[in-house]
Amino acid sequence: MQNTYVIIMAGGVGTRFWPFSRTNFPKQFHDVLGTGKSLLQQTAERFEGICPMENIYIVTSSEYKDLVKAQLPLLTDDQILLEPHRRNTAPCIAYASYKIGSRNPDANIIVAPADHIILKEEIFRDTIRVALGATHLNDVLVTLGIQPTRPDTGYGYIQYIPDKMTVKKVKTFTEKPHLELAEQFLESGEFVWNAGIFVWNVQTLKRAVKKYLPDIAELFEEGEPHYYTPDEIPFINKIYSHCGSISIDNGIMEKADNVHVVLSSFGWSDLGTWKSLYEISEKDENENVVEGTVLLHGTRDCIVKTPKDKLVVINGLEGFIVAEYDGVLLICRKDEEQKVKELVAEAKDVDGKYV
Repeated sequence: MQNTYVIIMAGGVGTRFWPFSRTNFPKQFHDVLGTGKSLLQQTAERFEGICPMENIYIVTSSEYKDLVKAQLPLLTDDQILLEPHRRNTAPCIAYASYKIGSRNPDANIIVAPADHIILKEEIFRDTIRVALGATHLNDVLVTLGIQPTRPDTGYGYIQYIPDKMTVKKVKTFTEKPHLELAEQFLESGEFVWNAGIFVWNVQTLKRAVKKYLPDIAELFEEGEPHYYTPDEIPFINKIYSHCGSISIDNGIMEKADNVHVVLSSFGWSDLGTWKSLYEISEKDENENVVEGTVLLHGTRDCIVKTPKDKLVVINGLEGFIVAEYDGVLLICRKDEEQKVKELVAEAKDVDGKYV
């Protein structure tokens, strides 16, 4: 357990969850499910029993340092890694992994986003232990694949080689497919959703970065003398603009030949959109998901999330998102939620404070 570390990625803005998720207060810092805890807090607590608290590292944007400290006050400054620029997941994961590796070259690392929902946490922990067992003994990069329940076009897919092994060899990665292809994936029985949760030994990861992302490897290797010292932040601020913006999937996982997957089923959602929140939430007799002081008449299949101190009366809507937060009201068809990103861009032109 002392050699197990967790990297939680908490730097995203979550644009598709606007207006609830905003640049100055993204969704990972919100109590989205009304549990009394933010998504970030729930993610950190999920690893209780997997690793000690001092082995949890948060990678976030410089502007969110105070939010992280307020929500996870037990973390030291060394456990909060601040990115001066957003550069996708590969530099973020490399930074944290090289830093952890400089202190513990035997580290086994779990990487998880801060904004996922996991309903069956004990099954999740058991699945993580299976993955850790594989990375502790073998030179493999492991990802968790979620058993698909529908031909969802919003997720990436992983094809694996079907055999009797618990940790299966990955054949291919596919970005979000169109519906017909997603249906074929489901029928084949050889595909799982890509959860974006990874497990590996730090030495295996460093070898992969060196092989597939040598520029990034070179930058973070230079940091070895600086990690855990007052020079770390100035060093990171200096080199980060030289990092290419690339995801860990595109940069390493899709290229490496030692990628494996653990088939998983623990009530997972990436909570990327209003529709994903709708799908996992409790619904009333008219299939509505409601949070706030709301009166509904002749309204079905909607998600309504509004401030409790404001009465909202809705008549005759079907299949809509109605969301208000901090001076912004969004009303959008649920099946057109992909337009939210476009709407955010327009709102930015109106006044940057709305985004």
